[in-house]
Amino acid sequence: MLTTLSIRDVVLVDALDLEVEDGLTVLTGETGAGKSIILDALGLALGARSDAGLVRNGAKQASATAVFTALMMRR
Repeated sequence: MLTTLSIRDVVLVDALDLEVEDGLTVLTGETGAGKSIILDALGLALGARSDAGLVRNGAKQASATAVFTALMMRR
């Protein structure tokens, strides 16, 4: 399960540390709020290909780090 997503210098995001709680997580917001940027950053953390267009203007590089925990199945 995804527990933390840290984004640095991706598109319009300078720095974001998103902590995800147990249960259902929903990303909502108006057009242009950054939902797709968060999903693109998650893709980067999972190994998706990138291009220079994802690096925020003025930054040398972008980074996205995801932390996962194992789900324990209960009987």
